[in-house]
Amino acid sequence: MDVEFDDKDLERLEVDKDFNAGFSRAIVKAFRRRMQFIRNAVDERDFRAMKSLRYEKLRGQRSHQRSVRLNDQWRLVLEIHDVRTSKTIVIISIEDYH
Repeated sequence: MDVEFDDKDLERLEVDKDFNAGFSRAIVKAFRRRMQFIRNAVDERDFRAMKSLRYEKLRGQRSHQRSVRLNDQWRLVLEIHDVRTSKTIVIISIEDYH
């Protein structure tokens, strides 16, 4: 699966070890772990199989988006775009769900 970023800060957060985008060290570490998982995933079935991700479809105006858990409070919001040859995951944001 290909990965794209809607927010350049999130792209930088994945690769720049000194950049934290205003998030705590624990959130940055969790984000980087999730990104490794996402990049290694074959398809959405991998997300569903790992129950600890709490992979879920959002509702309402955001019904085209999905989220995965970073910790009890923070979630990584993403979109999955189907392209004829492969799927692309677009990383949208890190959000506080409380």
